[in-house]
Amino acid sequence: MADDAVTDRFRAWLRERNLPVTAPRMAIADVLLHAERHYSAEEIEAELAARGTKVGTATVYRTIDVLVESGLVVERDFGEGFRRFEPARDIPHHEHLLCTSCGRVEEFRDERLERMTTLVAESRGFARQRHRLVIYGVCRDCQRGAVT
Repeated sequence: MADDAVTDRFRAWLRERNLPVTAPRMAIADVLLHAERHYSAEEIEAELAARGTKVGTATVYRTIDVLVESGLVVERDFGEGFRRFEPARDIPHHEHLLCTSCGRVEEFRDERLERMTTLVAESRGFARQRHRLVIYGVCRDCQRGAVT
């Protein structure tokens, strides 16, 4: 399990609220706080099992809720019937590409899109606050038939 600044921030956040700092909770946090992709709860449980750590489904869901509440993890709903989660990194707003074949999620950022959403809102009398864009399609690997 990683011992770094973001993990330490979560541990401190728990202690400030008199919440238990347990091994299962920290193992779940380790997966999510260092994720390079968007995990579902089931994928977190599978990742922990692959690491040799058995954690109950209820514990995974409760810990995810705590991580989201802490502001260190962001919940995403791509309309798949389940939620995905990613670390709340100090990066600018970004969009997502979602492969409808394999479920892969890819992040991207495009300044032209940011400008366009502001222009569209302003042209209709809106003061834009935020937006969310998910582009659904088939990733390059699935198009080639190399589904992993």
